[in-house]
Amino acid sequence: MVTYYSDKSVQITSDAIRIGGRRYPLRELARVWHSKGARSWRAIAGRGAIGMALLGPLAAAAIGIVIALSVHASLDVTIAIVGVSCLIGLGVGPLADFMLERMDRSYARGSRSLEIWATWRGQQVLLLQTGDALRFGQIYRALQRALEGSTVR
Repeated sequence: MVTYYSDKSVQITSDAIRIGGRRYPLRELARVWHSKGARSWRAIAGRGAIGMALLGPLAAAAIGIVIALSVHASLDVTIAIVGVSCLIGLGVGPLADFMLERMDRSYARGSRSLEIWATWRGQQVLLLQTGDALRFGQIYRALQRALEGSTVR
């Protein structure tokens, strides 16, 4: 028996797929397909918040420079305001690496729930539903390989 994928809740072998305590022999699966579920507006809003967190210090720096140049103050005060504004803008540097990593992870998880369906004993059965796009891809490809392997025999 060949194991194509295995984690704490899903196991795909050359014989069967086990998901959430249920076992489906591959020879009993007539058709397998995938679909996308509803969009998660929470994930999209999270990405927007990350983008705003990156743009916030830059916008504050630009506003500070505009104010410094439009206010008729002494040269020393103008230079101080521009300097502080530039320091605020430079605050994006250390923040950017952290925030861009979070943005990458949000795209890896996806913004929709992903589902794997099968026809089993004449009924449509939802085998898996997840929001993790990377895990979904690994499981679906493993299931495809297992089904291809079971028909070759």
